Amino acid sequence: MKRCILAAAVLAGGLTGLTGPVQAADDAQLRAAIAGSHRSAANAARDNWRHPYETLTFFGIKPDMTVVELSPGGGWYTEILAPYLRDNGKLIAAGAAFNPAKRSTVAFKQKLDANPAAFGKVVQGVFEPPSTYNFAAPGSADMVLTFRNLHNWIDAGGDEELKGVFKAAYTSLKRGGVLGIEEHRLPEAMPQDAKTSSGYVHESYVIKLAESAGFKLAAKSDINANPKDKADHKGGVWALPPTLANRDQDREKYQAIGESDRMTLRFVKP
Repeated sequence: MKRCILAAAVLAGGLTGLTGPVQAADDAQLRAAIAGSHRSAANAARDNWRHPYETLTFFGIKPDMTVVELSPGGGWYTEILAPYLRDNGKLIAAGAAFNPAKRSTVAFKQKLDANPAAFGKVVQGVFEPPSTYNFAAPGSADMVLTFRNLHNWIDAGGDEELKGVFKAAYTSLKRGGVLGIEEHRLPEAMPQDAKTSSGYVHESYVIKLAESAGFKLAAKSDINANPKDKADHKGGVWALPPTLANRDQDREKYQAIGESDRMTLRFVKP
């Protein structure tokens, strides 16, 4: 209940020094997509930590938008976005090109193929930074979203790779379009290494690079904040649920902390 009250307060305007979207009427269509039986039980069980309704409404999503999801991974958010956008909008899942020898691309394709009612209209675009950004025509998207991916791009290619991703997102968006980011947050007092080996990233660093690509920071939210997470775990963020990389070592401690402390940022293309 506390979590719901906090999220409602944030969406109503509790944003630090910035103007965010005004809380709209309840989005029954989005709630239905989140509650849908097509979602895996394991994914739905994490809603209490990932706050999909609050996160997506904070970004300002509408069912008639063209939305790009960068690096959808196993499809946690795809399960929600695809049916929500199916009838009046478009979801572009921008990930690695299908490769029968690459397990992740096979698994994602199998997921989409297994439920055409939910996923049959998903458009797949090729997104393989730093070489390929073939996911949307310039100025065609209303929203570009990425969830917990920035540290991977930084690890692969540092500042330049992340700048390339932001530039590609900027190019694909219409004027007034939104870039929505969720990422594990490193306390500003802690050093961030060039490879983000802990999985945590400074919020100030993300804002700086997004703004250098032309974006304007419109709002930030603590919807996905977790003050219990001090970002100082052996093995980095993967020590926490759901990965629990240290297995039985301090397992109860990590489970008590829960999922990571995360920044949630909304940028706009002027």
